[in-house]
Amino acid sequence: MSAPSASPVPAAVPADASTREADWLKNTYRPHDANLTVRAVVVGMLIGAAMCLSNIYVFFKTGWSMGVTLTACILAFGSFQLLQALRIVKKPLGPLENNALTTVASGAGYMTGGGNMAAFGALFMITTVRPDTISMIAWFGVIAALGVFAAIPIKRQLINQEGLAFPTGTATAETIQSIHTAAAGGGAGKAAWLGGSAVFAAVFTWLRDAWHWIPGTIGLPVTLAGHSLAQWTIALKAEVVLLGGGALMSFRTGWSMLLGGLLTYAVLAPALVAQGIVTTVSYKAIVAWTLWPGAAILVASGLTSFALDYKSIGRSFSGLTRVFRKQAEAGDSGIAAIECPAWWFPVGFVVLAPVVTALMVGLFQIPLWAGLIAVPLAVVMGFVAARVTGETDVTPTKALGPVTQMIYGIITPGNVAGNIMSANVTGGIGLHAADLLTTLKTGWLLGAKPRHQVYAQLFGVVVGAIVVVPAFNLIIPDPSVLGGEAWPAPSCVVWAGVSQAFAHGVSALHPSSKSAILIGLALGVALALAEKFAPKRLRPLLPSPSGIGIAMVIPGSNCIAMFLGAAGAEWLRRKHPVLAEKTVVPVASGLIAGESLMGILVALLIVTGFLAA
Repeated sequence: MSAPSASPVPAAVPADASTREADWLKNTYRPHDANLTVRAVVVGMLIGAAMCLSNIYVFFKTGWSMGVTLTACILAFGSFQLLQALRIVKKPLGPLENNALTTVASGAGYMTGGGNMAAFGALFMITTVRPDTISMIAWFGVIAALGVFAAIPIKRQLINQEGLAFPTGTATAETIQSIHTAAAGGGAGKAAWLGGSAVFAAVFTWLRDAWHWIPGTIGLPVTLAGHSLAQWTIALKAEVVLLGGGALMSFRTGWSMLLGGLLTYAVLAPALVAQGIVTTVSYKAIVAWTLWPGAAILVASGLTSFALDYKSIGRSFSGLTRVFRKQAEAGDSGIAAIECPAWWFPVGFVVLAPVVTALMVGLFQIPLWAGLIAVPLAVVMGFVAARVTGETDVTPTKALGPVTQMIYGIITPGNVAGNIMSANVTGGIGLHAADLLTTLKTGWLLGAKPRHQVYAQLFGVVVGAIVVVPAFNLIIPDPSVLGGEAWPAPSCVVWAGVSQAFAHGVSALHPSSKSAILIGLALGVALALAEKFAPKRLRPLLPSPSGIGIAMVIPGSNCIAMFLGAAGAEWLRRKHPVLAEKTVVPVASGLIAGESLMGILVALLIVTGFLAA
C-alpha cells in the first residue's frame, strides 16, 4: 500500500486565500484516488450504525456523545486488513476511501448528539408519551440533513481560506496518514488494541448483565450520616464504558467530576437530608434537587464562554456575507468546479425547511409562526456553531440550546414540548454542520473530493436516524427508568428542567432550589471567566465547569469511575507517551464499543424473553 503523496499538515500556508486554494489544487488534491466507493458507503454505514448504538448507550450513562472519526478510521483500517487476510477483498482500503468511509460513520454515529437524545429523552420524561417512530426518524433525519446543507456555504471561508484548525479533523487526518503507511504497522497495532479491548469489554458485560456473575457496583463497608456510602451513590461501578469515557476526556475534566461528585454526594446531599429538604437517601431524590444548581452551572458557563468568544461570533456573520458575495461572483472553474455548488444550500433549505416546520407544528404543537422563526434562527446558530467548533473543537450545544429554550419560553409560554424540540432544531443543525466541516477539514488536508464527503455525510445521517429511534425505544422502555442509577441520562434531566423553568417559571420551586440556581449561575460565570483570563499555567488547576455541573446530575459512582479512567490515561501519557499515543484512544474506544454493543444485545435478549432481567 503506497503512502499518501501529501502530508496532512502543509509545511507552509500561503497567505492569500486564492493562492492557498491554487496551492491545494496543485500539491494536495488527489483527483484520481478512490474516494466514495460502494464498499466505503456500506462499511461506513455498518460502522456508523454500530457507533450510533454505542453512543446512545454511553449518552444515557454519562451525558456525553463520544468522538466517532478517530475510532471509525482505525476500525475501518483494521476491518479491511482482516478481510484482506481472509481473501474476502483484494484491493486494500485507500486513505481517501477511509476518509469517505469515516465521514459516513461520523454522520451516523453523532446522531445522538446536538441535543437529539437529550431532547427526545427529556420529552419522554415530561410527557410520558412516546412519539411515533417513523415521525421521529423523519424529524432527526431532516434536521441533520439541513445541518449538512448549512455547512456548504461556509466551507471555503472557514477551511480553504481562513484555515481554521478543526482539531479533531486535523487529528483524524494525521491518524489516517499514519496508519496508511507502507508498513501499516501502526494502523494494525491500533486496530488490534481496539479489537482486543472491545472483546474484553463485551465478555465482561455479558458476565455482569446476562449471567450476573459480576456485581454492578461494589460498595465500601463505610457509613455516612447513618447510611452506607453506596446509598449516597459513592461506590465503585463495574462498568468499563465509564473508564473508557474518562480516558478520552481531559484529566482536568476527570478530576473536576470527582471533586463535584464528592461535594455533591458526600457533603451537599447529607446536609440536604439533615435539613429535611431531601427526604429520601436515593439518587433520584438527591438529583431532583441538585439538578438545579448543576444545570445553572452548565448553562451559565456555556453562555459566558460563548459571549466571551464575541470576536468569533462577529466573524461568523461578517464572513457569511463575504461567502455569499464571493460565491455569487464565482464561476465553475478551478476550485469552484470541485467544491459543492453554492446553490445546493438554498435548494436544500427550500426543500427541508418546510418539512421541519410542518413536523414542529404537527408533532409538538408549536405555532406555525413560531416554527417559521425556528429554522432560519437555527441555521444562523449553525453558522456560529461551526466557527466556534473550528476554533475551539467544542460545538456550543450547551449554550445554543438554552438560548433557543429561553426564546421559545417567552414567545410560546407553557409549551414545554415545543420548548424542548425547538432547541433540538438549533442543536441538531449546529452539530451536523460542525461535524461535516470537521470531516471536510480532514478531507482538505488529505486531498479528498468535497462533494463526495457531502454525499457520504448524507448517507450517514439517514442511517443514524433509522438506527437511533428504535435503539432509544429498546433501551428506554419506560420513562421512569430515565434519571435513575441504571440510566442517569444527565443531559435529559438538565434539558427537561431548563425547559420547565423557561416554560412555567421557577416560582413553584423550593426556596432553597431558587437560591441554588443563583449560586450555580454565579459559579458558572466565575469558572468560565477564570478559564478565559487566568494565567495559562494556572488553568489546569481550575475546576472545569462542565465537569462540576455534570457531576451534580450523575451518580457519584459514575464520577469515580470516569476519574479513574482519566487518571490512568494521564499517567500513561506522562510516563510512557509513545505507548499512550498507540493505546489510549484505541483501548478506550474498544471498551466503550464492547460494553455498549453487548449491553444493547443483552437488553434485546431480555425484551424478547431469551434472558431473565
